Amino acid sequence: MSSSFGRLFVVTTFGESHGPAVGVVVDGMPPGIAVDPAELQRQMDRRRPGQSALTTQRSEADQVEILSGVFEGVTLGTPIAMLVRNTDARSEDYASLKDVFRPGHADHATFAKYGVRDHRGGGRSSGRETVGRVAAGALARAAVATVGVTIAGGTVQVGSVRAVRRDWEQTEQNPVRCPDAKAAADMARVSGVVEVVAMGAPPGWGDPTMAKLDALLGAAMLSIPAVKGVEIGGGFGMCALQGSQTNDVFDGHAYLTNFAGGIAGGISNGADIVARIAVRAATSIGKPQTAATRQGGTTTIEIRGRHDPCICPRVVPVAESMMGITLMEAWLRQRALRGRDR
Repeated sequence: MSSSFGRLFVVTTFGESHGPAVGVVVDGMPPGIAVDPAELQRQMDRRRPGQSALTTQRSEADQVEILSGVFEGVTLGTPIAMLVRNTDARSEDYASLKDVFRPGHADHATFAKYGVRDHRGGGRSSGRETVGRVAAGALARAAVATVGVTIAGGTVQVGSVRAVRRDWEQTEQNPVRCPDAKAAADMARVSGVVEVVAMGAPPGWGDPTMAKLDALLGAAMLSIPAVKGVEIGGGFGMCALQGSQTNDVFDGHAYLTNFAGGIAGGISNGADIVARIAVRAATSIGKPQTAATRQGGTTTIEIRGRHDPCICPRVVPVAESMMGITLMEAWLRQRALRGRDR
């Protein structure tokens, strides 16, 4: 199973939704980077369930334990293992789904691949897997911050309601995590779009051709559960525009527009790196649905348990983390190539 991301900054997550714990091993973190346990836990708390009526009411503290690789507040350059114990799993809620493939989930595809699956909460396919990503992302964000890179994200569309403003300070002030307070009040419980922006990344990160920064970023974002689409910068909206309208002019100091989303030819150009991801509606719903059975044929089910009515708010910190992890990889590659941070 492909549970690792990156080559120089390698993030490997482990654990199942209803197992004893989930976690991550991070290899390639440079030595001497300060790690603030309080900030690490703050990022974990942003992803944590049970924060509002828009998220699952599974009550997990998500208290992160750093098992290795950090000493006296700084990284050692050795693998960093972090663990979060599952304390509020209710596996009995899934007993009736042992031999049923839920519509919209990865149940059937997983069984077809392995011939066996953990039906309790989706196992590795559960959003619970993203705990390790956020823990690793917190380390990555701390590292790239040393060279001036900051990352922010928020829900910018839910249903037909779109955010107009990008007030990133506003995202933690409403349960949808929208950077537009007015739009946040109108957002409903359906699928939506999350935007993530990295500010301060210097030009030169990323590679042309096969390892383009936008390609790595696309792979990172698409690896997040429930994400079914990614666009960089102007994205699909540029299909209706001409080159004269979307060519970003560089005046020698800054780009006057940013249709490229901060990436040109697979390499960061110094503008903000902007990615938007399409998050599908929650697949665990309480209405009767037709579902296939492992023995063949179909049955009618109503999914019980605790699930997110709107996935977007908890996807925001995960998407920010994957942005950080991707930029960390690009930064280390550039350091190896040029022998300098910027």
